[in-house]
Amino acid sequence: MGYKQMDRNMTFAEVDLMTSMEHNRSLKMMEKINQVIDWSKIEAVLLKHYAVGTTIEGADAYPPLMLLKAFLLQKWFRIHSDPELENQINDRISFKNFLGLSFNKPSPDHSTFSRFRGRLSQEAMNMINNLVLQQFSRKGLSINEGVAVDARLVHSASHPISNEEIQKEREKRDTPEGKLDKNGNPLKFSRDLESDWTVKNEIPHYGLKEHASVDTEHGFVLSTELTPASVSDSIYLPYCVAASCHTDEPIKKVYADKGYYGEPNRTFLHINHIEDGIMRKDTKSTKLTDYEKERNKQISKKRYIVEQYFGLSHLYNNAFRARFTRIIKNAIDALFRQMAFNLFRGEKILRAV
Repeated sequence: MGYKQMDRNMTFAEVDLMTSMEHNRSLKMMEKINQVIDWSKIEAVLLKHYAVGTTIEGADAYPPLMLLKAFLLQKWFRIHSDPELENQINDRISFKNFLGLSFNKPSPDHSTFSRFRGRLSQEAMNMINNLVLQQFSRKGLSINEGVAVDARLVHSASHPISNEEIQKEREKRDTPEGKLDKNGNPLKFSRDLESDWTVKNEIPHYGLKEHASVDTEHGFVLSTELTPASVSDSIYLPYCVAASCHTDEPIKKVYADKGYYGEPNRTFLHINHIEDGIMRKDTKSTKLTDYEKERNKQISKKRYIVEQYFGLSHLYNNAFRARFTRIIKNAIDALFRQMAFNLFRGEKILRAV
């Protein structure tokens, strides 16, 4: 077993389509992205962390870089399922060109995409996103001088149930019978038992929470992490800041809203010599001064960038709802979204420079 050889010899169909392909906007966009990223370094990480295709037995596997690039297409072109991704690859010239797939070859089956997602580790995706940001940094783009941190709620992929029912389902899942379906086979599909309840603006919410940090200069997504919805925003500021360190350049300032206000986060920033850009809020003993109110307004003008990312991914990628019932699969999906977002943004910025 090895990897399938992607034969890119031009077919007669490709020769006939060359003129029309020169006017294909999607193709041009992907060619520009290819010009600003070194895929070989990303492929090296994939080959190190993705075991499929490394043995001599069995049929050849699809190259992991091709499968990763297919998930980028899924995010860029708002394709919300793996079967539809397979269909679009078979239908679109630009997609096959980007993947290095000959026009007379079919797309990988949608189950191949699903298995690839399940086998690729969160560690590998974090390393890949780190490589992407490092490459942009070497091209002269600052990526973490200022960092904006925030969190948003994500609806569960399952219908809401009460905390008591969640606990009962979790206890059942821990038994041998709970791991089997009604026919006695290993359970393939199950409800989401990792989400939980929280209340925001007096509205109950069942699901997850995405904690993210975004570069305030260019809007690159520096980190993203999913937790149950009840987890406090504030305690994830140190994690988001640490995960934003992709180069040797130190983080100069962290911006955050009033939800992150408190002594632990102020102390963390002070110890690490990072300027405090956390908005202040009234306490029981003191009210905000005019200076602090004006300071909050100035911080708002910087930290909006993370809300912009949330808004764009909400609009184009349905990021307001989890795609899967397991938190790790949703976390991997969020990392694919981070990579796609950064590549698209980085190409536009470099083109404008």
